Amino acid sequence: MTVTLAEIELALVRLDLVHSFETSSHRKSHLEHIVVRATAEDGSVGWGECASPSDPYYCGESTSSCWQVLGEYLAPMLLGRPWEHPAEAAGITAKVSGNHFARAGLDMACWDLYGQQRGEPLADVLGADADTVAAGVSLGIEPTIDALLAQVSRHVADGYRRIKLKIRPGWDLEPVRAVQDAFPGVALQVDANTAYRPEQEAVFAELDGRGLLMIEQPYAATDLLSHARLAARLDTPVCLDESVTTADVLRTALHLGAADIVNIKVSRLGGLGPSKTVHDLCLEAGVPVWCGGMHEFGIGRAANLALAGLPGFTLPSDVSGSDKYYRRDIVTPPIRAVDGMVAVPRSRPGIGLDVDVEELARHTVRTWTIRPGTHLDTPKEQAA
Repeated sequence: MTVTLAEIELALVRLDLVHSFETSSHRKSHLEHIVVRATAEDGSVGWGECASPSDPYYCGESTSSCWQVLGEYLAPMLLGRPWEHPAEAAGITAKVSGNHFARAGLDMACWDLYGQQRGEPLADVLGADADTVAAGVSLGIEPTIDALLAQVSRHVADGYRRIKLKIRPGWDLEPVRAVQDAFPGVALQVDANTAYRPEQEAVFAELDGRGLLMIEQPYAATDLLSHARLAARLDTPVCLDESVTTADVLRTALHLGAADIVNIKVSRLGGLGPSKTVHDLCLEAGVPVWCGGMHEFGIGRAANLALAGLPGFTLPSDVSGSDKYYRRDIVTPPIRAVDGMVAVPRSRPGIGLDVDVEELARHTVRTWTIRPGTHLDTPKEQAA
Protein backbone atom coordinates (compact mmCIF):
# COMPACT_ATOMS: atom_id res chain seq x y z
CA MET A 1 0.00 0.00 0.00
CA THR A 2 1.13 3.53 -0.74
CA VAL A 3 1.74 6.04 2.05
CA THR A 4 1.83 9.79 1.51
CA LEU A 5 2.62 12.07 4.44
CA ALA A 6 0.41 15.14 4.84
CA GLU A 7 2.03 16.64 7.95
CA ILE A 8 5.05 16.12 10.19
CA GLU A 9 5.21 17.57 13.69
CA LEU A 10 8.41 17.77 15.70
CA ALA A 11 8.23 18.03 19.49
CA LEU A 12 11.27 18.72 21.63
CA VAL A 13 10.59 16.67 24.76
CA ARG A 14 12.50 16.89 28.04
CA LEU A 15 12.52 14.13 30.67
CA ASP A 16 14.55 14.17 33.89
CA LEU A 17 16.72 11.15 34.61
CA VAL A 18 16.14 9.15 37.78
CA HIS A 19 19.92 9.10 38.27
CA SER A 20 22.45 11.37 36.55
CA PHE A 21 24.72 9.66 34.02
CA GLU A 22 28.37 10.39 33.22
CA THR A 23 30.46 9.11 30.32
CA SER A 24 34.07 9.83 29.39
CA SER A 25 32.98 13.18 27.88
CA HIS A 26 30.20 14.70 30.02
CA ARG A 27 27.52 14.25 32.70
CA LYS A 28 23.75 14.69 32.26
CA SER A 29 20.75 14.83 34.58
CA HIS A 30 18.03 15.13 31.93
CA LEU A 31 17.54 14.36 28.26
CA GLU A 32 15.89 16.24 25.42
CA HIS A 33 14.85 14.14 22.44
CA ILE A 34 12.83 15.04 19.36
CA VAL A 35 9.58 13.11 18.98
CA VAL A 36 8.41 12.86 15.37
CA ARG A 37 4.69 12.58 14.63
CA ALA A 38 4.07 11.81 10.94
CA THR A 39 0.46 11.99 9.76
CA ALA A 40 -0.47 10.29 6.50
CA GLU A 41 -3.16 11.49 4.11
CA ASP A 42 -5.51 8.77 5.39
CA GLY A 43 -5.18 10.13 8.93
CA SER A 44 -2.98 7.36 10.33
CA VAL A 45 -0.11 8.51 12.54
CA GLY A 46 3.42 7.15 12.77
CA TRP A 47 5.71 7.92 15.70
CA GLY A 48 9.49 8.21 15.72
CA GLU A 49 12.15 9.42 18.09
CA CYS A 50 15.34 11.31 17.35
CA ALA A 51 17.48 10.27 20.33
CA SER A 52 20.40 12.51 19.51
CA PRO A 53 22.88 13.67 22.14
CA SER A 54 22.29 17.23 23.33
CA ASP A 55 25.89 18.13 22.53
CA PRO A 56 28.27 17.01 19.76
CA TYR A 57 30.51 14.80 21.93
CA TYR A 58 29.37 11.28 21.08
CA CYS A 59 29.09 12.21 17.39
CA GLY A 60 28.92 15.31 15.19
CA GLU A 61 25.17 15.74 15.66
CA SER A 62 23.27 17.42 18.48
CA THR A 63 19.65 18.10 19.34
CA SER A 64 19.90 21.53 17.73
CA SER A 65 21.37 20.24 14.49
CA CYS A 66 18.78 17.44 14.26
CA TRP A 67 15.95 19.91 14.85
CA GLN A 68 17.17 22.07 11.98
CA VAL A 69 17.88 19.23 9.54
CA LEU A 70 14.54 17.52 10.23
CA GLY A 71 12.49 20.71 9.97
CA GLU A 72 14.28 22.42 7.12
CA TYR A 73 15.31 19.49 4.94
CA LEU A 74 14.20 15.92 5.65
CA ALA A 75 10.54 16.56 6.50
CA PRO A 76 9.84 18.97 3.61
CA MET A 77 11.48 16.56 1.17
CA LEU A 78 9.27 13.66 2.22
CA LEU A 79 5.90 15.41 2.55
CA GLY A 80 3.57 14.75 -0.37
CA ARG A 81 5.87 12.10 -1.85
CA PRO A 82 4.24 8.64 -2.02
CA TRP A 83 6.18 5.55 -0.96
CA GLU A 84 5.36 1.89 -0.43
CA HIS A 85 8.26 0.80 1.80
CA PRO A 86 10.36 2.76 4.34
CA ALA A 87 13.43 2.12 2.18
CA GLU A 88 11.76 4.18 -0.56
CA ALA A 89 11.07 6.98 1.93
CA ALA A 90 14.74 6.92 2.94
CA GLY A 91 15.71 7.12 -0.71
CA ILE A 92 13.67 10.30 -1.17
CA THR A 93 15.80 12.08 1.45
CA ALA A 94 19.08 10.38 0.52
CA LYS A 95 20.63 13.51 -0.98
CA VAL A 96 21.00 14.90 2.55
CA SER A 97 24.45 13.76 3.61
CA GLY A 98 25.01 12.07 6.96
CA ASN A 99 22.79 13.34 9.81
CA HIS A 100 21.97 9.80 10.88
CA PHE A 101 20.31 10.69 14.19
CA ALA A 102 17.97 13.15 12.48
CA ARG A 103 17.26 10.64 9.74
CA ALA A 104 16.54 7.85 12.24
CA GLY A 105 13.68 9.75 13.88
CA LEU A 106 11.80 10.14 10.61
CA ASP A 107 12.69 6.64 9.44
CA MET A 108 11.20 5.17 12.62
CA ALA A 109 7.91 7.01 12.04
CA CYS A 110 7.77 5.60 8.50
CA TRP A 111 8.33 2.05 9.78
CA ASP A 112 5.55 2.57 12.33
CA LEU A 113 3.16 3.61 9.55
CA TYR A 114 4.32 0.74 7.36
CA GLY A 115 3.53 -1.76 10.12
CA GLN A 116 0.10 -0.21 10.59
CA GLN A 117 -0.62 -0.44 6.88
CA ARG A 118 0.27 -4.15 6.96
CA GLY A 119 -1.59 -4.73 10.23
CA GLU A 120 1.56 -6.16 11.84
CA PRO A 121 3.74 -5.21 14.82
CA LEU A 122 7.10 -3.76 13.87
CA ALA A 123 8.93 -6.84 15.16
CA ASP A 124 7.02 -9.05 12.71
CA VAL A 125 7.64 -6.65 9.84
CA LEU A 126 11.38 -6.76 10.53
CA GLY A 127 11.35 -10.56 10.76
CA ALA A 128 12.09 -10.79 14.48
CA ASP A 129 10.84 -13.98 16.15
CA ALA A 130 11.89 -13.42 19.76
CA ASP A 131 9.18 -12.43 22.22
CA THR A 132 11.63 -11.26 24.90
CA VAL A 133 15.09 -9.68 24.89
CA ALA A 134 17.78 -10.18 27.54
CA ALA A 135 18.62 -6.80 29.03
CA GLY A 136 21.73 -5.39 30.60
CA VAL A 137 22.33 -1.96 32.08
CA SER A 138 24.87 0.72 31.26
CA LEU A 139 26.27 2.51 34.30
CA GLY A 140 27.99 5.85 34.12
CA ILE A 141 31.09 7.11 35.87
CA GLU A 142 30.30 7.76 39.54
CA PRO A 143 31.94 10.17 42.00
CA THR A 144 33.21 7.26 44.13
CA ILE A 145 33.66 3.50 43.98
CA ASP A 146 31.10 3.10 46.77
CA ALA A 147 28.54 5.02 44.74
CA LEU A 148 29.23 2.77 41.75
CA LEU A 149 28.87 -0.39 43.83
CA ALA A 150 25.53 0.85 45.14
CA GLN A 151 24.29 1.25 41.57
CA VAL A 152 25.55 -2.19 40.56
CA SER A 153 23.90 -3.75 43.62
CA ARG A 154 20.53 -2.22 42.77
CA HIS A 155 20.53 -3.45 39.18
CA VAL A 156 21.86 -6.91 39.97
CA ALA A 157 19.04 -7.23 42.52
CA ASP A 158 16.59 -6.23 39.78
CA GLY A 159 17.73 -9.23 37.73
CA TYR A 160 19.64 -7.55 34.91
CA ARG A 161 21.79 -10.05 33.02
CA ARG A 162 24.84 -7.86 32.34
CA ILE A 163 26.52 -4.74 33.69
CA LYS A 164 28.37 -2.29 31.45
CA LEU A 165 30.75 0.21 33.04
CA LYS A 166 31.74 3.45 31.38
CA ILE A 167 35.50 3.97 31.68
CA ARG A 168 38.06 6.67 30.93
CA PRO A 169 41.75 7.15 31.76
CA GLY A 170 42.00 7.15 35.55
CA TRP A 171 38.64 5.38 35.99
CA ASP A 172 39.16 1.91 34.56
CA LEU A 173 41.15 -0.73 36.45
CA GLU A 174 39.95 0.22 39.94
CA PRO A 175 36.18 0.20 39.22
CA VAL A 176 36.45 -3.09 37.31
CA ARG A 177 38.34 -4.76 40.15
CA ALA A 178 35.92 -3.37 42.74
CA VAL A 179 32.81 -4.58 40.89
CA GLN A 180 34.26 -8.03 40.23
CA ASP A 181 35.37 -8.39 43.85
CA ALA A 182 31.94 -7.38 45.15
CA PHE A 183 29.92 -9.26 42.51
CA PRO A 184 32.10 -12.16 41.32
CA GLY A 185 29.37 -13.77 39.23
CA VAL A 186 28.20 -10.72 37.31
CA ALA A 187 28.71 -10.56 33.53
CA LEU A 188 30.74 -7.38 33.02
CA GLN A 189 31.88 -5.31 30.06
CA VAL A 190 33.46 -1.87 29.72
CA ASP A 191 32.85 1.02 27.32
CA ALA A 192 35.47 3.71 26.70
CA ASN A 193 33.54 5.87 24.22
CA THR A 194 36.80 6.58 22.30
CA ALA A 195 38.55 8.00 25.40
CA TYR A 196 41.93 6.26 24.92
CA ARG A 197 44.86 6.57 22.53
CA PRO A 198 46.70 3.58 21.04
CA GLU A 199 49.78 4.30 23.21
CA GLN A 200 47.59 3.62 26.27
CA GLU A 201 47.12 0.00 25.26
CA ALA A 202 48.68 -1.24 28.54
CA VAL A 203 45.38 -0.55 30.32
CA PHE A 204 43.59 -3.00 28.07
CA ALA A 205 46.36 -5.57 28.47
CA GLU A 206 45.68 -5.44 32.22
CA LEU A 207 41.92 -5.67 31.70
CA ASP A 208 42.42 -8.60 29.34
CA GLY A 209 42.83 -11.08 32.16
CA ARG A 210 39.67 -10.00 34.00
CA GLY A 211 37.21 -12.18 32.09
CA LEU A 212 35.25 -9.28 30.61
CA LEU A 213 32.55 -9.89 28.01
CA MET A 214 34.07 -7.21 25.80
CA ILE A 215 35.97 -3.93 25.64
CA GLU A 216 33.88 -1.43 23.70
CA GLN A 217 35.21 1.37 21.49
CA PRO A 218 38.57 2.11 23.16
CA TYR A 219 39.93 4.34 20.39
CA ALA A 220 38.75 7.08 18.03
CA ALA A 221 35.87 6.17 15.77
CA THR A 222 37.90 6.46 12.56
CA ASP A 223 40.94 4.53 13.86
CA LEU A 224 40.01 1.07 12.61
CA LEU A 225 43.65 0.00 12.26
CA SER A 226 44.39 0.52 15.95
CA HIS A 227 41.26 -1.39 16.89
CA ALA A 228 42.37 -4.24 14.60
CA ARG A 229 45.83 -4.34 16.20
CA LEU A 230 44.30 -4.36 19.69
CA ALA A 231 41.82 -7.10 18.78
CA ALA A 232 44.67 -9.27 17.51
CA ARG A 233 46.57 -8.89 20.81
CA LEU A 234 43.74 -9.44 23.28
CA ASP A 235 41.75 -12.50 24.23
CA THR A 236 38.89 -10.23 25.32
CA PRO A 237 36.64 -9.36 22.34
CA VAL A 238 36.84 -5.81 21.02
CA CYS A 239 33.45 -4.27 20.26
CA LEU A 240 32.86 -1.34 17.91
CA ASP A 241 30.16 1.27 18.49
CA GLU A 242 30.95 4.80 17.30
CA SER A 243 33.07 3.42 14.44
CA VAL A 244 30.20 1.61 12.69
CA THR A 245 28.17 4.33 11.01
CA THR A 246 27.38 2.59 7.72
CA ALA A 247 27.35 -0.87 6.21
CA ASP A 248 30.41 0.07 4.14
CA VAL A 249 32.40 1.00 7.25
CA LEU A 250 31.33 -2.29 8.82
CA ARG A 251 32.62 -4.25 5.83
CA THR A 252 35.98 -2.49 6.16
CA ALA A 253 36.12 -3.16 9.91
CA LEU A 254 35.32 -6.85 9.41
CA HIS A 255 37.94 -7.14 6.65
CA LEU A 256 40.58 -5.62 8.97
CA GLY A 257 39.58 -7.76 11.94
CA ALA A 258 38.74 -4.64 13.95
CA ALA A 259 35.41 -5.89 15.31
CA ASP A 260 34.92 -9.09 17.27
CA ILE A 261 31.48 -7.80 18.31
CA VAL A 262 29.30 -4.95 16.98
CA ASN A 263 26.99 -2.67 18.96
CA ILE A 264 24.01 -1.81 16.74
CA LYS A 265 22.29 1.49 17.50
CA VAL A 266 19.32 2.50 15.37
CA SER A 267 20.07 6.20 15.84
CA ARG A 268 23.76 5.99 14.98
CA LEU A 269 23.04 4.05 11.79
CA GLY A 270 20.23 6.30 10.55
CA GLY A 271 17.20 4.09 11.10
CA LEU A 272 15.80 0.58 11.28
CA GLY A 273 16.54 -0.28 7.65
CA PRO A 274 20.31 0.38 7.86
CA SER A 275 20.40 -1.30 11.27
CA LYS A 276 18.86 -4.48 9.89
CA THR A 277 21.40 -4.43 7.04
CA VAL A 278 24.27 -4.26 9.54
CA HIS A 279 22.67 -7.07 11.55
CA ASP A 280 22.39 -9.23 8.43
CA LEU A 281 26.03 -8.62 7.44
CA CYS A 282 27.26 -9.52 10.93
CA LEU A 283 25.07 -12.63 11.04
CA GLU A 284 26.54 -13.76 7.71
CA ALA A 285 30.08 -13.10 9.01
CA GLY A 286 29.47 -14.89 12.32
CA VAL A 287 30.04 -11.71 14.34
CA PRO A 288 27.79 -11.38 17.43
CA VAL A 289 25.77 -8.18 17.81
CA TRP A 290 23.82 -6.53 20.59
CA CYS A 291 21.45 -3.58 20.68
CA GLY A 292 22.89 -0.43 22.20
CA GLY A 293 20.86 2.53 23.35
CA MET A 294 20.85 6.30 23.65
CA HIS A 295 18.61 6.43 26.74
CA GLU A 296 15.62 6.45 24.42
CA PHE A 297 12.13 7.34 25.55
CA GLY A 298 9.51 4.64 25.03
CA ILE A 299 9.08 5.21 21.28
CA GLY A 300 12.72 4.62 20.43
CA ARG A 301 12.97 1.91 23.08
CA ALA A 302 10.09 -0.02 21.46
CA ALA A 303 11.79 0.19 18.06
CA ASN A 304 15.06 -1.06 19.59
CA LEU A 305 13.26 -4.02 21.14
CA ALA A 306 11.65 -4.96 17.83
CA LEU A 307 15.07 -4.93 16.16
CA ALA A 308 16.76 -6.80 19.03
CA GLY A 309 14.42 -9.75 18.45
CA LEU A 310 16.35 -10.64 15.28
CA PRO A 311 18.47 -13.81 15.47
CA GLY A 312 21.91 -12.18 15.38
CA PHE A 313 21.34 -10.37 18.69
CA THR A 314 22.87 -13.01 20.94
CA LEU A 315 24.24 -10.73 23.69
CA PRO A 316 22.27 -8.76 26.31
CA SER A 317 21.07 -5.39 25.04
CA ASP A 318 21.11 -1.93 26.58
CA VAL A 319 17.33 -1.79 26.13
CA SER A 320 16.48 -1.99 29.82
CA GLY A 321 13.21 -0.99 31.45
CA SER A 322 12.18 2.66 31.09
CA ASP A 323 11.93 2.97 34.87
CA LYS A 324 15.71 2.63 35.13
CA TYR A 325 15.94 6.06 33.54
CA TYR A 326 12.58 7.86 33.88
CA ARG A 327 9.95 8.04 36.60
CA ARG A 328 7.26 8.12 33.93
CA ASP A 329 7.67 7.47 30.22
CA ILE A 330 5.59 8.83 27.35
CA VAL A 331 4.24 5.44 26.20
CA THR A 332 1.67 2.98 27.47
CA PRO A 333 2.07 0.33 28.60
CA PRO A 334 5.47 1.23 30.08
CA ILE A 335 8.44 -0.89 29.08
CA ARG A 336 9.60 -3.00 32.02
CA ALA A 337 12.26 -5.63 32.67
CA VAL A 338 11.23 -8.77 34.56
CA ASP A 339 14.09 -10.95 35.80
CA GLY A 340 16.37 -9.26 33.31
CA MET A 341 14.10 -9.86 30.31
CA VAL A 342 12.10 -7.24 28.39
CA ALA A 343 9.08 -8.13 26.27
CA VAL A 344 9.05 -7.17 22.60
CA PRO A 345 5.99 -4.92 22.10
CA ARG A 346 3.35 -6.64 19.98
CA SER A 347 0.07 -5.31 21.40
CA ARG A 348 -0.81 -3.44 18.23
CA PRO A 349 0.50 -2.90 14.66
CA GLY A 350 3.51 -0.67 14.20
CA ILE A 351 5.74 0.08 17.19
CA GLY A 352 3.45 -2.08 19.30
CA LEU A 353 2.38 0.36 22.02
CA ASP A 354 0.58 3.68 22.42
CA VAL A 355 1.96 7.16 22.92
CA ASP A 356 0.52 8.95 25.96
CA VAL A 357 -0.18 12.26 24.21
CA GLU A 358 -1.11 14.04 27.45
CA GLU A 359 2.14 13.02 29.12
CA LEU A 360 4.00 13.94 25.94
CA ALA A 361 2.44 17.42 25.97
CA ARG A 362 3.40 17.95 29.62
CA HIS A 363 7.06 17.49 28.80
CA THR A 364 7.16 19.25 25.41
CA VAL A 365 9.42 22.30 25.28
CA ARG A 366 8.56 23.43 21.74
CA THR A 367 6.94 22.17 18.57
CA TRP A 368 7.34 22.67 14.84
CA THR A 369 4.67 21.62 12.31
CA ILE A 370 5.78 21.10 8.71
CA ARG A 371 3.25 20.79 5.89
CA PRO A 372 3.56 20.47 2.08
CA GLY A 373 4.79 23.67 0.55
CA THR A 374 7.12 24.52 3.43
CA HIS A 375 10.20 26.13 1.97
CA LEU A 376 13.52 24.78 3.11
CA ASP A 377 14.72 28.25 4.12
CA THR A 378 11.62 29.41 6.06
CA PRO A 379 11.18 27.28 9.19
CA LYS A 380 8.07 27.81 11.31
CA GLU A 381 8.07 26.75 14.93
CA GLN A 382 6.47 27.72 18.20
CA ALA A 383 7.04 27.30 21.91
CA ALA A 384 4.89 24.75 23.64
